Amino acid sequence: MKLKLLISLACTALVLPALAADVTYRNDIRPLIKAQCIECHGDDSPALIDFLQDQEKYKKDKQGPRLSSYGDLIQLIGWPDSGALMRRLDDGGGSVDKKPGNMYKYLGETDAQRAANLNLVKAWLGDGGWNLNRFQKRGEIPAITKEQMEKLKLKY
Repeated sequence: MKLKLLISLACTALVLPALAADVTYRNDIRPLIKAQCIECHGDDSPALIDFLQDQEKYKKDKQGPRLSSYGDLIQLIGWPDSGALMRRLDDGGGSVDKKPGNMYKYLGETDAQRAANLNLVKAWLGDGGWNLNRFQKRGEIPAITKEQMEKLKLKY
């Protein structure tokens, strides 16, 4: 099992630079969201601003912020909820406590599927675009910088 995962990750690492230029929201990310996320983040889900105002209600109803459009998704990457998508999907490699984000488990049925889908999202964000920092500093974690924001590619 571990050998298969390592081989899958190695192959993904080899093709990731070439893949990055070709990954788009329309062709790659939207289908991934429809396959893995739309049940709780579909058209009937609240807009980010509404979700943030009453998170407990929406969590109880198993709804997260809407991700059914490019614009909805960008709010969880760049602004106003900078890095939220990355924090939720992180496999633990980017966090201080090394724990996966609460949505990582939904990226696929197997470790290999989750790793491949995570790498697809990272490729779409662009080299250096994967960043867990928020718009404003929180505790010891600094705010996202202009330079970090400029690394985001997010091709439509």
